[in-house]
Amino acid sequence: MPYAVIRTGGKQYRVSPGELLRVESLTGDKGNDFTFSEVLLTVADGAVQVGTPLVSGVTVSARIIEHDKERKIIVFKKKRRKNYSRQHGHRQHFTAVQITNINMGG
Repeated sequence: MPYAVIRTGGKQYRVSPGELLRVESLTGDKGNDFTFSEVLLTVADGAVQVGTPLVSGVTVSARIIEHDKERKIIVFKKKRRKNYSRQHGHRQHFTAVQITNINMGG
């Protein structure tokens, strides 16, 4: 099974065709195709290509499934005996994509 390691949103993901993935927010509408060009490593038929830092000519195609927000996390700060406490909530935006193809390019 071929797979690739891509970099998006400051994180690295190992992806293979058909996989559903949640990444940082991407531009584009639901149902549109998106291409990840920052590919760090590919493996296909036992042949490994490692980039320095990127593998040239290789892209990963994906389809945007949805844009949404993650579950809320609570950020709570407190200093004892100082009458100080702060509570703040945060919901991170994400884009769900389905990997369609790893384009080896040559």
